[in-house]
Amino acid sequence: MSMADYTAPKKAFRLSMLIYDTRYRSITIQVIALVALALVAAWLVSNTLNNLEALDKELGFGFLAEPSNYDINQRLIEYDSRSSHWSAAVVGILNTLLVAVMGCILATIIGVTAGVARLSHNWIIARLMTIYIETFRNIPVLLWIVLIMAVVIETLPVPRSFKGEDAVSQMLFGDAVAITNRGVYFPKPLFNDGSMIVVATFILSIIGIFVFGRWAKKRQASTGEILPTGWIKTAIFFIPAILMFFIMGMPIGLEYPVFKGFNFKGGYQMRNSLIALWLALSFYTGAFIAEAVRAGIQAVSKGQSEAAAALGLRPKRIMSLVVLPQALRVIIPPLISQYLNLTKNSSLAIVVGYMDITATLGGITLNQTGREMESLLLLMGMYLSISISVSILMNWYNESIKMRER
Repeated sequence: MSMADYTAPKKAFRLSMLIYDTRYRSITIQVIALVALALVAAWLVSNTLNNLEALDKELGFGFLAEPSNYDINQRLIEYDSRSSHWSAAVVGILNTLLVAVMGCILATIIGVTAGVARLSHNWIIARLMTIYIETFRNIPVLLWIVLIMAVVIETLPVPRSFKGEDAVSQMLFGDAVAITNRGVYFPKPLFNDGSMIVVATFILSIIGIFVFGRWAKKRQASTGEILPTGWIKTAIFFIPAILMFFIMGMPIGLEYPVFKGFNFKGGYQMRNSLIALWLALSFYTGAFIAEAVRAGIQAVSKGQSEAAAALGLRPKRIMSLVVLPQALRVIIPPLISQYLNLTKNSSLAIVVGYMDITATLGGITLNQTGREMESLLLLMGMYLSISISVSILMNWYNESIKMRER
């Protein structure tokens, strides 16, 4: 370039440069798209408010304070028909979280087991896992929910079969658990004075397990010495809480289910609708997780397994210590999607009568109050919050297990 090019004055800015100059064109297009999107959103909001006004409806959430006037058969907190619609929504969201957490745990166990077993050298086990995976993946989850609900109702005994002198012998664990076609009845903990200290000790023990695990991992990385973490974590989990339980005079008791009249009284009941939904979502999602696990394992070089075997490690130790830790970086991203799918698929609970957030806020509350816009906005906001929370948590875990160079 000549000196004239360096000393030439810069051209003055012109509006045409926003279109023809490559330095500004991309910004111009983005601003136009953003303004257009904002105008469309404003038009939709304005049109919605005008239509609501024409129907003598004002957008508001005051209806949440009104009595709900309906019962919820499965609940984790106190609730009755005189409670507010907001209380019903809270019970519904807790029921959604309950089936989502239980489903994610069981689906992970099933998926990891099936994914590893599908790669087994045993022909029968590998083919059985293939049949399970392909069967559950290719049939809609709604059909599995209805089928399992029908199996639970038709095959399990009715509560009145536990009536009589031999009722206790029909229950599991003595007189503690009863499995019927109406659900599973099991003991309910009773918290007396001093029980919160025991609970706090138990929570601190769980925190201590995570702290010890991180310390043991850092120690192993720096010294190469492997501690028996399994036994130590088990001791931390049980011993402090048990000692505090006896020191405080056994403040936590159990209320056992007892058959009275036509049904069981006392204890907790896990209704058949929750059982059917939980099992169907778990086995359905577990089939997809199994494929992610299989892909992750196959992504690990065979040389890793061969090197571990050459060092004398047994196949189970090779899988748990060498293969799976490296496969997690491939497994976790699709696993996040499956957890989100399971949570959203729980909205199908209404077909078996399980009262989740869709059945309460998006069902009965919406029909009773006629506040469809407000109910649906709240419903979508709650599902969005749950999904984002799951994504944040799993992405944090994915970041924490990334392989890092020393």
